[in-house]
Amino acid sequence: MYFVEVILPLSLAKTFTYRISETEFHFIKKGMRVAVPFGKSKMYTGLVLDIHENAPNLYEAKEIHQILDEKPIATEIQIKHWLWIANYYMCGIGDVYRGAFPSGLLLESETIISHKPDVVVNDSELSDDEFLIYEALHHQSSLKVQDIISILNKKNIFPVLQKMISKDIIVLEEEIKESYKPKLVRYVKLHSKYETDEGLGQLLEVLKNANKQKEIVLAYFQLRASEKKPVTVKNLVEVSGSTTAAVKALVDKEILEEYFIQHDRVSYEGKVSEKQLLLSDAQENAFTAIKESLIEKEVCLLHGVTSSGKTEIYIKLIEEYLLLGRQVLYLLPEIALTTQLVSRLRLHFGDRVAVFHSKYSNNERVEVWRQTLENSEKAQIVIGARSALFLPFADLGLLIVDEEHEQTFKQVDPAPRYHARDSAVVLANFHKAKVLLGSATPSIETYFNTQTDKYGLVSLKERYNNVRMPEIVLVDLKDKHFRKKMTGHFSDLLIEEIAEALSLGEQVILFQNRRGYSPIIECMTCGHVPHCQQCDVSLTFHKHKNQLRCHYCGYAIAKPTHCHSCSSIDLTTKGFGTEQIEQELISLFPKAKTGRMDQDTTRGKFGFEKIIDAFKNREIDILVGTQMLAKGLDFDNVSLVGIMNADNMLHHPDFRAFERSYQMMTQVAGRAGRAEKQGKVVIQTYNPNHNTIQQVTTNNYAGMYKEQLYDRQIYKYPPYFRIIKLTLKHRDFDKLKEGSMWLYQVLSQNLSMPVLGPEEPAISRIRNEYIRTILIKIPQNLPLGGTKKTIQKILNSFEAVAQYRAIKVVINVDFY
Repeated sequence: MYFVEVILPLSLAKTFTYRISETEFHFIKKGMRVAVPFGKSKMYTGLVLDIHENAPNLYEAKEIHQILDEKPIATEIQIKHWLWIANYYMCGIGDVYRGAFPSGLLLESETIISHKPDVVVNDSELSDDEFLIYEALHHQSSLKVQDIISILNKKNIFPVLQKMISKDIIVLEEEIKESYKPKLVRYVKLHSKYETDEGLGQLLEVLKNANKQKEIVLAYFQLRASEKKPVTVKNLVEVSGSTTAAVKALVDKEILEEYFIQHDRVSYEGKVSEKQLLLSDAQENAFTAIKESLIEKEVCLLHGVTSSGKTEIYIKLIEEYLLLGRQVLYLLPEIALTTQLVSRLRLHFGDRVAVFHSKYSNNERVEVWRQTLENSEKAQIVIGARSALFLPFADLGLLIVDEEHEQTFKQVDPAPRYHARDSAVVLANFHKAKVLLGSATPSIETYFNTQTDKYGLVSLKERYNNVRMPEIVLVDLKDKHFRKKMTGHFSDLLIEEIAEALSLGEQVILFQNRRGYSPIIECMTCGHVPHCQQCDVSLTFHKHKNQLRCHYCGYAIAKPTHCHSCSSIDLTTKGFGTEQIEQELISLFPKAKTGRMDQDTTRGKFGFEKIIDAFKNREIDILVGTQMLAKGLDFDNVSLVGIMNADNMLHHPDFRAFERSYQMMTQVAGRAGRAEKQGKVVIQTYNPNHNTIQQVTTNNYAGMYKEQLYDRQIYKYPPYFRIIKLTLKHRDFDKLKEGSMWLYQVLSQNLSMPVLGPEEPAISRIRNEYIRTILIKIPQNLPLGGTKKTIQKILNSFEAVAQYRAIKVVINVDFY
């Protein structure tokens, strides 16, 4: 008898054994997908982990339904990496498999399928099964896989669906459907028949009596002579002082021709730039130092100040690895950044760049998956957010983790709760590849690793082209309020600076790390604040939709007209978010165009592109945003950056608050003055003498690092201790309290290290579940594996206690 060991895309720590025939035994290889029954009636796509002849002891092995692949779709190194992640981050291998695979390759009986609305299908090209599904979807908007099984009256329908997905006839329900229309700009040129000298004579004859049109044509010649570049309709209308209707009349008369050029396209069809990339002396030195460092060490950190040209160094390194025929993975912390970077890399490498992140549709992600597996020309360089780490690389040579300090590299929910930077180092080790970490404000752990000689370190201290670092000005809000020099949330100094920047035609970025209009609405009579019904938080007011929303569970109510507690109508808002700043700007600078970039305005697939394109094309003068702005975006016309309130980051109940505040402020400041002119940063704060704010002003990373390291050692935090955080959740407050106490006592009896808890976090209830947390601090000198085994055993016995079985326990290893 022959068996396969299968991973199922379910949150289960173990694999399952299924029976196969002898022919299947000789055909199946590790890394192929098989459709298998599970439970009473469910079907799943499983992944083959192993083939063997040992029958399972505890249950009768079921037969697989069918094999879905001709050849393996996951590589051995990839599966080895998944097993490491499941083991290290203490989660089920099923969680990793489900998180790693694009859902287009993971059909299951619960998947919902609908047909693509605007696709014209030729019936004769469809097989009988495909036609039946296609017809059924015309009567019903969507179907579950279970329904299709009963329509076709057969179990093995996954291959049929897979074919229809690849033909683009059907789509999986959960996709974001939004097509981005790139910006088309309207240009005009003189009609070809008037381009000769005789033609000009004819032209003057035609326009003899039409004075307005004559003015437009003269303005056109003026623009051509002065600017020597194509003339846009917008420009022509402005210079000639006429209207677009008059220009259209000239086009109709065939005197001018109109044509369109697309700006900032997302898909790449342009030419690769012929220009050789030239590094400055400082960059050249750093590039050589990195290459030397990577000969001895597996990992190197490039610590370069903001705008020092780290991307150019990455490009040079990538060129070297492509010559060796190896693949490159370029990880970024935020989807917003991929937009800008893809266009820069495609200028150098053309269509050898593939992009992989969660805002791409299923078909696009499956395509990149297959290209990476086949090591095709089109996916030699893969750019993506943290999920790109799970792709089936055939021969990975270099991993670049840009902005490595970013907390978004750590996945919070759902499992696997992995850290992409740390997992990248392990993946590189499996592939015998090298890792380059880059940041202007490295995380303390990474910098600590360079100081203990584990990683190499290369510093780049000057900005590209010797542009000066921005000038940082501190504004004391206490003093400004006292002297009545505030207008809303703007100090007189910030208003003057914005006005000056706008008068020079420069752009401004304002940073406020909170979305919505204001976080609290309070009754002035009785002090009542509307809270979320399911979570322990106040509701945030969103003026644009006129509603109060919970940012944890999405619960929303209309804005109340009177207090829910005492019916008073005297309600006021406390605190401020990006929406309120945007409103104040409109009244302060009515002529300037303002834009906002936060989670509310970047919802769709191309949300980021639209705002970034508009800002880059200078259609927005002032951009207000949350921490999305702090990442490595590059705009050469921004001369001023304002941080609205530096204090709300400093006072977070988190051991990383100062480190994060330093990183965030330095990164935001780094968006200013990236071209010739020195930029300016205005930081508004109630506490201008705070150490961290002073360190940002003097750009003193070393000072911040030393101070934080001293604190970390005393209070037992990373990098001296590893932290595992256990979060317990249950709807019953008393049961949770009792269960968490039991777990805490058993852990502290069995572990010879600090165990803290059970603590009620600042937000102690989310979605009607109460929360308690326990922190386990593991010293660096103790083996991590053994400690984790002990913790896992204790958790298993916790689950075996009947009354605690309903308590959910979430394990977060290396809780950052």
